[in-house]
Amino acid sequence: MRNMSRSLKEQTPLYMFVAILFLVGVVFGALIVSALTLDQQQDLADYLGNFFTTVDQQGLPAAPESFWSIAVLHLKWIGLIWVLGLSVIGLPGILVLDFLKGLLIGFTVGTLVSQYSWDGLLFALVSVAPHNLVVIPVILVCSAAAIGFSLLMIRSRVTARRSVPIGRPFATYTMLSLAMAVVLLGVASFETYVTPAMMGWVTPLLVK
Repeated sequence: MRNMSRSLKEQTPLYMFVAILFLVGVVFGALIVSALTLDQQQDLADYLGNFFTTVDQQGLPAAPESFWSIAVLHLKWIGLIWVLGLSVIGLPGILVLDFLKGLLIGFTVGTLVSQYSWDGLLFALVSVAPHNLVVIPVILVCSAAAIGFSLLMIRSRVTARRSVPIGRPFATYTMLSLAMAVVLLGVASFETYVTPAMMGWVTPLLVK
């Protein structure tokens, strides 16, 4: 735990970098919504209308299957970041994932707001925001740790110093990723059993 705490402090510039990259992705995602053609906007409106009608009439059941599908999705994201951090060539991939995460969130929220105005924003606040308040920091922390470890690998190869210690940084990096994975399991529980109920409260406003 002491090593992880020290690592978090040392990697503050990396956290700032990945956070800015994520925010750029959010902005781009929102801009993409305004760049859609009228036909694309109509297709999105039809899809969302059918989705909200289904949710309003049938609801979203909280089931163990839903939990595992959500959990696996989160764990795959963290696992991919961890794997990319182990290789030098994986460094750009980590940056792409952070940008893509922001892009998806920006596009989702932007679409809801453009189609349903304040009601869409309210739906985004109960369906997108709560779990992402935890998921996003987890992804950014894992990304910064992965970039830091990847840079360490690069330095060890460039300087050709075999004495560069890798074992302890690798253990710290792996333990941090496992800890974040456990946090995401808790987030998956929230998405499975709490988020559907919150969505059910707001959905009638969108199908009125």
